Amino acid sequence: MGHLLGLKEYLDEHYNRSVFDQALDSKQPWEFHLHSYRVARATILENLTYDLKVDMKGQGEEVLPKIQIKLLYQVDVAESVRPLIKIDEKIKAFGLSPILSPARRYFIKNKSIFPLMREKQVVFFALLEGETLRGIIAGFNRYEIKVNLKGGIPVTILRHSVYDLRDKKGRCFLKSFQEKHKDWEKSELFVS
Repeated sequence: MGHLLGLKEYLDEHYNRSVFDQALDSKQPWEFHLHSYRVARATILENLTYDLKVDMKGQGEEVLPKIQIKLLYQVDVAESVRPLIKIDEKIKAFGLSPILSPARRYFIKNKSIFPLMREKQVVFFALLEGETLRGIIAGFNRYEIKVNLKGGIPVTILRHSVYDLRDKKGRCFLKSFQEKHKDWEKSELFVS
């Protein structure tokens, strides 16, 4: 039984850091892509366990369940991000909604994400409602995956909103596929 060089140390340092804490500390508005194709600009007032207390630009305070959030980014990159989000009509047609039970989500193992990140591979994320994003994984933690889109534009995808993750060759990196294929063992980072 082997392991990935650097994975444990990476998780020790980053696994419990949240973009929501970063957004709260920034005191700046962020753009949130929510289920039902809602896009909202809000400043986080409080980061609660399962919710965010936010000030919605022009609409006042609201409690936003984290399960409703698909992705977010700083407002100053919003004009650059929006054209890079495409829609896969086949996935959209499934009419998927947030998956409340963690056991039923489309899970990606840390040991699948880590080599993709370290090797700076271009990957394609598909979200539950069909949004697709192409980029390079810049970091991840327990609940989020940070991705640099074209031009290095940073966005954060919530892991619970992921429907699929593939590389340029179309190889799937979901746990359901990787349990059998174990691509992490093919990485140069893998030590047996």
